[in-house]
Amino acid sequence: MSKAESKSKFLAVFPKIVNELQSILKSYNMSQEAIDWFTNNLNYNTPGGKLNRGLSVVDTYVILKNYTSINDLSTEEYEKVAILGWCIELLQAYFLVADDMMDSSITRRGQPCWYRVENVNQIAINDSFMLEASIYVLLKNHFRNDPYYVDLIELFHDITFKTELGQLLDLITAPEDNVNLSNFSLDKHSFIVIYKTAYYSFYLPVALAMYMANVSNEIDLKQAHDILIPLGEYFQIQDDFLDCFGKPEDIGKIGTDIQDNKCSWIINTALTLADKEQKQLLDNNYGQKDAAKEKICKDIFQNLKIDQIYHDYEEKIVNELKQKISKVDQSRGFKSEVLSVFLNKIYKRKK
Repeated sequence: MSKAESKSKFLAVFPKIVNELQSILKSYNMSQEAIDWFTNNLNYNTPGGKLNRGLSVVDTYVILKNYTSINDLSTEEYEKVAILGWCIELLQAYFLVADDMMDSSITRRGQPCWYRVENVNQIAINDSFMLEASIYVLLKNHFRNDPYYVDLIELFHDITFKTELGQLLDLITAPEDNVNLSNFSLDKHSFIVIYKTAYYSFYLPVALAMYMANVSNEIDLKQAHDILIPLGEYFQIQDDFLDCFGKPEDIGKIGTDIQDNKCSWIINTALTLADKEQKQLLDNNYGQKDAAKEKICKDIFQNLKIDQIYHDYEEKIVNELKQKISKVDQSRGFKSEVLSVFLNKIYKRKK
């Protein structure tokens, strides 16, 4: 089955989830106006992205069960694992609705941020809570009779908390309206990207599939964790690199990290290499909504050969990850292929 067909099949499950959640609101005698609002919230914020996290749950489950493709799953089995995937997409939607308000963002996925939609405004705060709460409604409805039900709940709670810790450090380290590069460091960057991105984007999809496939020995979960977390950090460093050095026609957007005062790998690496004059220029020009000042920063990054440092880092981390993957113990049912698939998707990506 092609990637497009897999995505289409995954998307076909979402209307069933919306209907299920609507039915629950109706059982509470919720007004039709409120049901319609919640439905719009779900449809506007959840299915519009790349769906990589949700699809990864399904793909990982197929590998762990030794299936040839998703066509080998029964309808019931597919819908159940897809619901786990959609739970991650609901978590992502919850994060993004809240994050856009914190950052005063304008657009998301090519449309106005939810809080900027007519009549939404501050109601988006409660809407984000409802997106998160929907996860636990779905888990209860579909998994409470499974022996790993509590594991799923604890996993979502634990990783949600970790993600929010990463978001907190990001917010207080690099507020857009207060540029202070002395707050930046590679250690802070590492913590932010691991907690804010790697846990929920890389470890969570695999761990969910492992529980459902009954391949959830603590040793195997640790094996997955110890490779997926540095892999997730590599992914974000790569994303930082593409934002600065990638071509807009390749990455599909114009990078904004410099003007947005992002605590990115690029600026943190530059600060460890820059001389006094270069640091002063970065202090004066980084985090400013000014194309000319942005260019001054980019010129410094070029002079410091940050792009070459990144390419050296990429080859080093990929070789290390490949070595770790080759040593994965598969005797209890875990498959190193799960980890190789993630790495192969990321290595040398252009967008």
